[in-house]
Amino acid sequence: QAARSPSMMENKVFLSFTFYSTILILKMYVVAIITGQVRLRKKAFANPEDALRNGGAQFCREDPDVERCRRAHCNDMENIFPFLFLGAIYSLLDPSPTVARIHFFTFCMGRIIHTIAYLLQLRAPARSVAYSVAQLPCFSMALQILLATTPYW
Repeated sequence: QAARSPSMMENKVFLSFTFYSTILILKMYVVAIITGQVRLRKKAFANPEDALRNGGAQFCREDPDVERCRRAHCNDMENIFPFLFLGAIYSLLDPSPTVARIHFFTFCMGRIIHTIAYLLQLRAPARSVAYSVAQLPCFSMALQILLATTPYW
């Protein structure tokens, strides 16, 4: 009988990756909701139709607090989307489940702390330290992917 390769849902590393990725995507949704709430509270709308609906054309304007939320969200997209690719490919390399979980957990916690530091305007260097810590597992996964695929280039 031929050996059957395990399905993705039997792969402990992939399941761990799926868990942390889902947490990060939910976190991004929360930041989007916070941004919308800050827009409403500060009456600072990006689109004229939204401003007109909420008090008048004068509310089609930028606000520093809204922009801070938007920057946090953009930073998430710049970092979480590459993590989703790297983590998925890394999961296929059959890494140690414990080591993989440390990679995923470190990235996830770094991004959560980064968002908290960004939105609550925590003192420097809290945000940059969180950012840097979250980058370490990404560089590690990228290096391992490159090492595993170099013979095929």
